[in-house]
Amino acid sequence: MKKILLKNGLVVSGSGSKKMDVLILGEKISSVKKNIQKTKDMQVIDVSGKFLFPGFIDGHTHFDLSVAGTTTIDDFKSGTLAAISGGTTTIIDYGTQYKNETLKEGLANWLKKSRVGVSCDFGIHMSISQVNKKSLSEIKEMIKSGITSFKLYTTYDIKLDDKDMYKCIEEIGKNNGIVGIHCENDGMIAALRETVKGINNKKVLSHSKTRPSIAEAEAINRVSYFASNSHTALLAVHVTCIDALNEIREARKKGYEVYAETCPQYLFLNDSLYNKKFDEASKYVISPPLRKKIDNDELWKAINIGEIDIVSTDHCSFTKKQKALGKNDFRKIPGGLNFVEHRAILMYDGVVKKKITKEKMCEVLSENPAKLFGLYGKKGFIKEGFDADIVVFDPNTDTIYTKNNQMTKSDYCVFENKKFSGAIDKVFLRGNLVVESVDCGDHFENIICENTGKFIKRKIYKKYRGI
Repeated sequence: MKKILLKNGLVVSGSGSKKMDVLILGEKISSVKKNIQKTKDMQVIDVSGKFLFPGFIDGHTHFDLSVAGTTTIDDFKSGTLAAISGGTTTIIDYGTQYKNETLKEGLANWLKKSRVGVSCDFGIHMSISQVNKKSLSEIKEMIKSGITSFKLYTTYDIKLDDKDMYKCIEEIGKNNGIVGIHCENDGMIAALRETVKGINNKKVLSHSKTRPSIAEAEAINRVSYFASNSHTALLAVHVTCIDALNEIREARKKGYEVYAETCPQYLFLNDSLYNKKFDEASKYVISPPLRKKIDNDELWKAINIGEIDIVSTDHCSFTKKQKALGKNDFRKIPGGLNFVEHRAILMYDGVVKKKITKEKMCEVLSENPAKLFGLYGKKGFIKEGFDADIVVFDPNTDTIYTKNNQMTKSDYCVFENKKFSGAIDKVFLRGNLVVESVDCGDHFENIICENTGKFIKRKIYKKYRGI
């Protein structure tokens, strides 16, 4: 069994950072302590001056998803290559029950999609689009099979009405699952598209005008009551704004078990981008839409004080040609951005700018997702007995993103030629060195070992604070 010793790194955790050695034995972390003695059978890697993070977990991706008359450009092959290159060793993708499918059929379809090859470990949430006796009974079976989290929508053509929404939430809670909900009031959006002055179907700005922050806040308020009455843990996904945060704060004051996720796009980008010409503005069409700079700032503060639990990506990637499907009607622009490989570097930018600490970065990218999604004990921590998923992070090297050096199939990068502090130096997945940054003279290039990922069955949800 192979032995790898990482010497002299700074091991980062939510509770603090300490200079320690890490011994990997096979696929597991064998020891984490100071001054582990070298032996002849060890491969020793000096990581002096570098941070050792637990492998990052992205709990919100959409690979090979049919949506808005097209399919996301990243499938499991390119999507997981992008993920692992950015230090994400586990993704949890949203498998979808398409219309007239059972949940089992939806899951089988998603597992089939993964056969193209995966380069990081992965789990699946199940999105529920139809509610009947069959689908409700399958929730318990899903959870027993390691699919312990679900997603419901309050908008789009797969939305559930309040009756079916409540039935789902109640059944998920009864079986110790957790439910993530895309929160926007669909009726309000539809009405605004008919009544708001200045709506022009050819203007991207109309997307933002017709999906206001109060539509998000109202839906969070409503579903938090549903979750409370059924004693179900609720995750408000991709929280974007102060209005939504205030609803989460109020729900928690009442004792409701409501968790919050945000994404890099809502931390770094704002709605002024929708004023640009179509080819540029359409890149930023996502739902919920980008908000104001004041919302960006409030979300950073909420992460710092623990009000936001996880930072995922909602990676849902398209090409410029696909975005142009809405050239004459903003409602037909497929919504989504590609961030699965950029997330860690972007969050470290928050560390550099003192918005959060590297310890908080570790919490929201690794520890909290592991706890929330039933991966604790295997993923999310550099501890003895856990999977040896480790990111060697170099704080003294810069990263420059371009459309040509990213792994996603998307043909644009919203941070084109922008320089960020920090770089992914090495990535270990279950003890295997799968990413290594190589100095090519004028640039660094990640060498990736492909197709090393596997499907992970997850445990039932447990209230994660206090684990």
